[in-house]
Amino acid sequence: MRVLALDTATEACSVALLSGDELIGRFAELGRGHAQRILGMVDEVLAEAQFSLSMLDGIAASIGPGAFTGVRISVAVAQGLAFGAGLAVVPVTTLEALALQVIQGSADRALACLDARMGEVYWGCYAADPVRGVTAESAPRVGPAHTVAPAAARRHRGIGRGFAAYPALAALPGLELDPRHAEALPNAREFARLGALRLSAGEGLDPAELKPLYLRDKVALTEAERAASKGAAAPKGTVPPKGAAAPKGTVPPAGRGAL
Repeated sequence: MRVLALDTATEACSVALLSGDELIGRFAELGRGHAQRILGMVDEVLAEAQFSLSMLDGIAASIGPGAFTGVRISVAVAQGLAFGAGLAVVPVTTLEALALQVIQGSADRALACLDARMGEVYWGCYAADPVRGVTAESAPRVGPAHTVAPAAARRHRGIGRGFAAYPALAALPGLELDPRHAEALPNAREFARLGALRLSAGEGLDPAELKPLYLRDKVALTEAERAASKGAAAPKGTVPPKGAAAPKGTVPPAGRGAL
């Protein structure tokens, strides 16, 4: 199985080409400029493998959740490449790809968590699946950090920058967290592995059917919302006055005040 994978949904921009057991990849943490880099990365991995797009079995595309613009870039580029080469596409979420980073190691279950900005996180719980790589234990969600609640009866390995943004999440019941995993971002290599499994399982789609995964319908707080939040949270990078406390039930992120 030969699968090209790409992801631009977060700070990371990455491309990977999986051919059998061989994997060629490119990864850069950019913050911005994904649209200017992604096609160059595709050309690089194809040239290194000495493949053309027509020699592939399909494309694994990141559909989010993540930055709205980044998700749209990922979906649009995957569609354009697939249409031009007559390839099937496979949608893979950023949370699934994160989960696979620890599930393909020693973990049976993972809690993937990304910083969604605006005081929220994207998160989801996943279990190992021999056919699809990982399977969701529940639908991916977005919300304040204090709403993250994996099944208490099961142990999960944590991964993703949501844990770096909100360190108190490390204390969730049943969670195991390696500090290195708290800095993890999605990488196209896991999208490629999941895409190959799912193409083999017959889950390929026509490029026109590829849709982004948006878990919320806004990209920024309004002026009124920002003004209202000032009384409940200290400005970014400030230290709350002595004796001040976060609202009951919240999980304050590092350096950001309470939610």
